[in-house]
Amino acid sequence: MPQPPSAASRDEPVIRDRGDACPGALRLHAADDGFLARVRLPGGLLTAAQAAALADAADRFGDGHLELTSRGNVQLRGLADGCGGALAELLGAVGLLPAPSHERVRNIVASPLGDPAPVRALDRLLCADPGAAALSGRFLFAVDDGRGDVAALDPDVTLLARPGDRALIRLGSAPDAAEVAAADAPEAALEAARHFLDAAAGAGTRAWRVAELPAEHTLDTREFTARLAARGIPARYVPDAPRPYARPPAPGVHADALCVLVPLGRLRTAQWRELPGPLRTTPWRSVIVTDTAARPAGLVTAPGSAWESVTACTGRPGCAKSLADVRADARAVAERARGPLSVHWSGCERRCGHPRGTDWVDAVATATGYRLTVPGGPAPRHVPAAAPELGAALRDARTTPRVSEDAVKR
Repeated sequence: MPQPPSAASRDEPVIRDRGDACPGALRLHAADDGFLARVRLPGGLLTAAQAAALADAADRFGDGHLELTSRGNVQLRGLADGCGGALAELLGAVGLLPAPSHERVRNIVASPLGDPAPVRALDRLLCADPGAAALSGRFLFAVDDGRGDVAALDPDVTLLARPGDRALIRLGSAPDAAEVAAADAPEAALEAARHFLDAAAGAGTRAWRVAELPAEHTLDTREFTARLAARGIPARYVPDAPRPYARPPAPGVHADALCVLVPLGRLRTAQWRELPGPLRTTPWRSVIVTDTAARPAGLVTAPGSAWESVTACTGRPGCAKSLADVRADARAVAERARGPLSVHWSGCERRCGHPRGTDWVDAVATATGYRLTVPGGPAPRHVPAAAPELGAALRDARTTPRVSEDAVKR
């Protein structure tokens, strides 16, 4: 399977000849179904007023739907040409654009059941630092409360909470880390981003992410620890840092919160308005609300749903590169194609939005149907798009026994 650029080997560094065209709320992207806006929500945090404003924006300017991304952000689709100014005014009025020059770099995923305070602190620091505007729209911070859920999402900088009011700062996928006081962790995470920007400038390859740096410019955690000390942040080098892992919160009640899964990450504004604010979107296309009695129509509020392990890219009609309406095909077979392995539906070979790791079935659209691939399993199987045959083949693929490297680690 082709690796995304962020996972590229340092033996073959990524060299870019263009700038980052990642969409934002101010830089709209032209798609086949109209313009697209991506609104960054650091840590997925939304007040009730902000959530309502997003629904208003989708109704006034878009197609009446909202999409949750794999980083917990919200996308508006079907936007009309020329609506950018009015959209920015609406979002700005509720605090969703606190720093227009930085709006595309506010990429922070966070443990959705954790304390939001470190997220807010990091976001404030990020928006106040002029140099941070040079980060790409792909660079990712993770604020993990110690359980290891968002730390597993291939972040460029991880803030991992530890006992005793301590925190680890990890650079990319490095085995080592710098330990700091929890109160210093947001500033230390921002310093890690500065460390990356200095290395990227030295490399001259226009790297967007830590894993794209060439070997001679790889980030060094010992050097980073010294940088922290020079900034007045006491830090200790940890050569073999812990790597906890936890699965995402399942649909249902978690203490005083309810996790609501959005099938395929797309919902109507009427459904969105049924989610009582304040709320938190998650990188797993779900929403955390504090009203544990909420039961929004058409969304998943209890474990056991067929949608818990099914994801898909945009597909037709929104993407010109897609060979199929992958979401419609996924809906047609979801109940008949259950299995222990996750499945990701892709309209083309780019596999946008695919899960991390290897524990998933790859369903890629072709000119005549789908190619189903199980990492570590038998050879790929080509299946026509006809629902009965496709559902049975996908069910077989999702129950294929094999042992993956990720499964062994967990």
